Amino acid sequence: MRLAGNPSIADALQWATAAGIDRLDGQLLLLHAVGRPNHDRSWLVTHDDQRLQAPEVGTFEALVARRLAGEPLAYIIGVKEFFGLSFGVSNAVLIPRPDTETVVQWALQTINALETDASTPHILDLGTGSGAIALAIKSQAPQCLVTAIDASATALAQAARNGQQLGLDVTWRQSDWFASVDHLLFDVIVSNPPYIAANDPHLRDLRHEPLSALASGADGLDDLRHIIAHSGPYLREGGWLLLEHGYDQAKPVAELLKAAGFKAIGHQTDLGGVTRCTGGRW
Repeated sequence: MRLAGNPSIADALQWATAAGIDRLDGQLLLLHAVGRPNHDRSWLVTHDDQRLQAPEVGTFEALVARRLAGEPLAYIIGVKEFFGLSFGVSNAVLIPRPDTETVVQWALQTINALETDASTPHILDLGTGSGAIALAIKSQAPQCLVTAIDASATALAQAARNGQQLGLDVTWRQSDWFASVDHLLFDVIVSNPPYIAANDPHLRDLRHEPLSALASGADGLDDLRHIIAHSGPYLREGGWLLLEHGYDQAKPVAELLKAAGFKAIGHQTDLGGVTRCTGGRW
């Protein structure tokens, strides 16, 4: 179904809704098509009788087709909000989720409660992707020195662009987990690693996102095992390892932390009451 004639903004939104597009998604797609900021939805209301130009109609039709095919809105418009910040995203990085704000909040609480003689807490974000965790922490705790690593050069380039756009100073380093971290010591290591089982049927619904940022072995714990087993030498005495994981992985992650020598093991729940994060003190 095509958007016929010389439609107004109201006509275009009505057409998208009839095609099966959520109204908010339709508004954001239309703003993107006409080159307006994502936050400018009020402009659509005050200009609902404005006619679209032919190139704008073609662009909007193409964006709607991509959304109907299941492509995430964030990839189509290239932006996702997280922790009050706007992040550029592409299909090279995982789309930041609200659930991940739980581990950011925990990291900030941990930083505020650190018992250390160091005047500048050192923070490491493992598998940074778009840079969402690292930059959210830096925005709220500017006194910290934040290092963020990722194995993907493309992801790191996206994270660095986000840092530059937000005016936040984070050290970006390409590394396969700890392989290129040298022998630095950190007060807090935080990570949202891949944690979905490789045969999980839900991966089909996430087919547009990078598989390497989602799946982690037969039980989804391969990367969590690696991080827990190798974190000790990179933590100051009394430092913390904070991990996001799947809804049913709190118990095995806690057992892995205990076996590796971590103490004061605890959990954090997300807004839905699901145990989403587990961590411990070195």
